[in-house]
Amino acid sequence: MLMDKKEMTKRHLITCSVIVLLVIISAINICGTKASTLTKKTAKIAKPAKVFKSKFIFKNIDDNDFTFANEALPINDASVNRALRRSLDKHNYKHVQSDILQTKASELFPIIEPILRAYGIPDDFKYIPLVESGLCEGTSSKGARGSWQFMPGTARTYGLKVRKGIDERLNVRKSTIAACKYIKELYVEFNSWTLAAAAYNNGSIKLERAINRQNEDNYFLMHLNRETASYVYNLIAMKAIISQPGKYGYKKYIPVFKPSELLAFNQ
Repeated sequence: MLMDKKEMTKRHLITCSVIVLLVIISAINICGTKASTLTKKTAKIAKPAKVFKSKFIFKNIDDNDFTFANEALPINDASVNRALRRSLDKHNYKHVQSDILQTKASELFPIIEPILRAYGIPDDFKYIPLVESGLCEGTSSKGARGSWQFMPGTARTYGLKVRKGIDERLNVRKSTIAACKYIKELYVEFNSWTLAAAAYNNGSIKLERAINRQNEDNYFLMHLNRETASYVYNLIAMKAIISQPGKYGYKKYIPVFKPSELLAFNQ
């Protein structure tokens, strides 16, 4: 009888242990199921992270957004509008009656563009040779010569050989390199690509005097001599007729070269 009681007690303890174990396992399963459900709900609620894009990297320019070297014109200014319109009219096909500008661009740009890029000069400066010597060639009355219209002294300062029997102002590649060196110096001095272009035409000393005299360093608001006052407007107009020739009456488009093809012109 004693053995029976011991046996019963043993069996009872085993049964209780099994029950406790089953309870623990059930509790673990329930917690696991809740955690899984919570994770799924959280995954549904979570939103994908936003990808940041800097607004300063890309700039969409429409047909009516006129800029030079990414420096915008104060387009709501009546005097600025008139000056720009005059330059656009002066360079449209109705006035020029020739495709010479597009022809020169197709000859010069493949050489000029990679050099500007190598020196960190904005692409818009490639229009300077078209404004300086696009419609006429030879030596100016002041002695300037070549695509970039360098004066002899300035040409020598920036590494070009100008002497009897040799004039590297006529070498497009070498003169473009010289122009880049000069333009970079002008930008360092004026901290503006627009003013650097104006100084390229007028000279840094004269432009600096005008800035100090007028207490104004916004090219579009300054009073300058006629040639310099229209110079940047002419560059912007040249950019417009080359990039959108059909809009200004031209039917000839310049070819677009790949970077590898552009480099081939400078080898």
